[in-house]
Order: sequence, then C-alpha cells, then structure tokens
Amino acid sequence: MKLVVVTAGLTQPSSTRLLADRLARAAGERLGGAAETTVVELRDLAVDIANNFVTGFPNARLRQAIDAVTGADGLIAVTPVFTASYSGLFKSFFDVLDPQALAGKPVLIGATGGTPRHSLVLEHAMRPLFAYLRAVVTPTAVYAASEDWGGGDDAFTDGLSDRIARAASELADLMGRRVPHAAPPVNGNGKRAGGAEAEEVVPFEEYLASIRPPS
Repeated sequence: MKLVVVTAGLTQPSSTRLLADRLARAAGERLGGAAETTVVELRDLAVDIANNFVTGFPNARLRQAIDAVTGADGLIAVTPVFTASYSGLFKSFFDVLDPQALAGKPVLIGATGGTPRHSLVLEHAMRPLFAYLRAVVTPTAVYAASEDWGGGDDAFTDGLSDRIARAASELADLMGRRVPHAAPPVNGNGKRAGGAEAEEVVPFEEYLASIRPPS
C-alpha cells in the first residue's frame, strides 16, 4: 500500500513539513506499518513546475513526483496559508496533474498558518479543490496555527494531536476500503466460484420492449 505526502512548505525547517510528517506517521501507525510512505517536497520542484507550464511537458524529476501521486493508494496534502488561501506553488502542482488522476483517491488535507483565523482555508479553498478533482477527502481536515505548537519542533498541543489522530484514522479507513476485490470467476455452469449464481445482464433493447405498453 502506497501513501504519498505532498508538502508545500518553503522554509527549512518548515512547520508545514513537520505537520505533514506527523500526519504521515499517524496514518502509517493506523495502517499497521503496511504503507510505503513517499514525501514530495514541492519546494524542490518549483522550477520544474514552472517549466512544465511553459513547455507543456514535465521533466524526469517532476514526472517521478506526478507518478508517485497518481499511483498512490492514499494522499496527504499540506500547504502553508498565503493570502487566505493555499500557496501558489501548491496549486500549481495540482494544476499539472491530469484532471482525472485523483478520482476516487483518499486524501487528507492539512494547512499551517500564523493565526487560527486562517483555518477556514481548509473548507473554503482546499476541500473544493480536491472535490473538483473528484478525490475522496477525509471528513476531518487538520490546521496548525503557531499557537498549536507546544514548545518543541514536533510537539503539538493536545487539541491538535487529537485532530491528527482522528484524521489519520479516517484516511487509513478510506485506504482500506479502496483495496479492490476481484469478483470470483464464472464457471461453465453460469455460477461463480463458491456456488453463487452469475448475474444475468439483460440487453437494453429487450428491457425496453418488456416495459413498452401495448399499442
């Protein structure tokens, strides 16, 4: 199972990356250690993303990041808040993806900012973005303001820790549900393996004729 983390933090160290790492760790724990986690740092891809808009083609490094995201079983996407919305770098990366690439993919969204007032970016900007991309976003989104850091680089207040745990559980649950289960094969007697009858498909013309009133 593949879990990919997209983080748009610009500084080093970055509170956005720290939040992303904490979310990934919590999700990995709830997946029982079964997830292979990959981190995509958009800061390192900024020039590649800009060149993609000019040329229309991703270079090898950007293509690797795109393939990781589109091939993931679950996605964690975290951005800093700029001008009451996600960052331009964050939006630009998702603009270069095929519009159908995230359809049905479980996504946990998160953001960081200096004040709790910017937490609305999760519901008014990020959730609509991923809804447009037809991703399945966890009910709980996670925002971390400066005051949510409890004193150390990776120490959160209890309230934020609770939201991280809840969101991670929701993502792990969605990823578990997304594992495809192949239908049992149909044998020569028209039954599925195990004795279940195969579902009969009625041609549309035949169905239409059966419900058409007599003339």
